[in-house]
Amino acid sequence: MQRRVGRWATAAVAGLVLAGVVAGCGGAERPAREVAVELPTEVPAQAPADEPSEEPPAVEAMGVAPSATPSPSARPTTKPKPKPRRTSAGPLATPKPPTETRVPPPPPKPAPSGCQPSYRGTQATRSEVKSALSDAAAKTYWPTSAPDIKIPLNLVKATAWQESGWQSNIVACDGGIGLMQVMPATADWMNQRFGESYDIDDYRDNAYLGANYLAWLTKYIGDMYFEADYRLDASLCTSELNSCLLNAVIAAYNYGHNAVAQEGEPLAIPNPQYVRNVRALMTECVCLDY
Repeated sequence: MQRRVGRWATAAVAGLVLAGVVAGCGGAERPAREVAVELPTEVPAQAPADEPSEEPPAVEAMGVAPSATPSPSARPTTKPKPKPRRTSAGPLATPKPPTETRVPPPPPKPAPSGCQPSYRGTQATRSEVKSALSDAAAKTYWPTSAPDIKIPLNLVKATAWQESGWQSNIVACDGGIGLMQVMPATADWMNQRFGESYDIDDYRDNAYLGANYLAWLTKYIGDMYFEADYRLDASLCTSELNSCLLNAVIAAYNYGHNAVAQEGEPLAIPNPQYVRNVRALMTECVCLDY
């Protein structure tokens, strides 16, 4: 996660088929990547105690016989107002201050030119990877403060394909590990921040780390630029890459949150090719049929 040059060359055309071999990790333009990391789940707030019992019927006027129809309960009948939807899907020109102040470490330095990735451990099967990515996408990572944040399965699958070609045991030149190419420093931060113990070398935990990091970015950028509208919906995007939260989250996964969202600055997409690759994979990747 958070590397400035896509590790996988991905064509944004139909019939796209990606090879399972990672491209070279070096290059002067290769961005330093930050571990795509998953935010361990917030501890949900304790549910309220039992609701108050209904109050007895209202007392009838003195001297008048009780009515045959019981008076209504004292329980409030008004329903909570739904969260208002924004009238504009685009980002705020001037962002709000971030609500999340504990942020991941900065990206590492670019990998040396000509470096080749290495492998360690046993490669998970395609079916095992599919199951791990599906479980990671189905999890609610902000159950208390933002339970409406949902990470689309095709986004998780496409990101894993772009990052590693679904190779669970690959180690990139810049230090990224596994399916979601999580940086060790980011994984450590996420575990400490959310009280988790994800193992970066376990392909299932690696999938959770990557999806959790996508969820963290969704909340961080969504709060700053989209007024807590966390929809990662491609239909909200226009031809301008900085027009929607989905593109911003994809960009930040590769380049780091600070390269995309900064206080007082408009939303930025510093890695347009990476964003286009992942967006294309979300609809055309062969991995979607696995």
